[in-house]
Amino acid sequence: MSEVLVVEDEPAIAELIAMNLRHAGHGVTSVSDAEAAIAAVDRVLPDLVLLDWMLPGRSGVALARQWRSQPRTRELPIIMLTARSEEADRVGGLDAGADDYLVKPFSMQELQARMRAVLRRRAPEALQAPLEIAGLRLDPAARRVTRELGGAVQEVKIGPTEFRLLHFLMAHPLRVHSRSQLLDRVWGDHVFIEERTVDVHVKRLREALAPVDCAALVETVRGAGYRLAQDLHPGQKD
Repeated sequence: MSEVLVVEDEPAIAELIAMNLRHAGHGVTSVSDAEAAIAAVDRVLPDLVLLDWMLPGRSGVALARQWRSQPRTRELPIIMLTARSEEADRVGGLDAGADDYLVKPFSMQELQARMRAVLRRRAPEALQAPLEIAGLRLDPAARRVTRELGGAVQEVKIGPTEFRLLHFLMAHPLRVHSRSQLLDRVWGDHVFIEERTVDVHVKRLREALAPVDCAALVETVRGAGYRLAQDLHPGQKD
């Protein structure tokens, strides 16, 4: 399921939302102000943000505008949660960059339905749009991975499973994924294979990326899983 950031300064509301979302299978991080929200997104980009309008220090509207102005967070799905129900408030929230606007009090069923709708709207673009990180380009439509080296475009020879794995990692850079999460998202939860199989395919993916000097992009996080870096640092080893 999705990783959701809840930005809500009312502890009772935040706990109610978090409890229900976790029960539905989502991963949830809760923070109570804009600065903590910025720090959380800087660490790990969530799949969706539930954002309160009235926050200590800086409003949710200002925070939404900030995220929309930055390349890394421009496409971050945001649902604004607020007691402000006037038409002008709705327009203001949506114009600030919110994908949807939900007035308190609301039911958890409606919130989760709106979350599904927002994620559905985002998904087709994300699945088909070409991705590029550190000069490595993946084109889902053409099923092609390339990188320009020395003025020439080199194609990466990659198997279908490694292609799906790379596609998923590039679509969620900097995010740490456990072996079980990768099995569910890349292989599908109907496939019964051992978690260590993921290690084999990660090894093959690194071998496929080595000729274009990108093997080091696939990082091992000890005790947690794997993630894709956003750039290659000088002296970084494969």
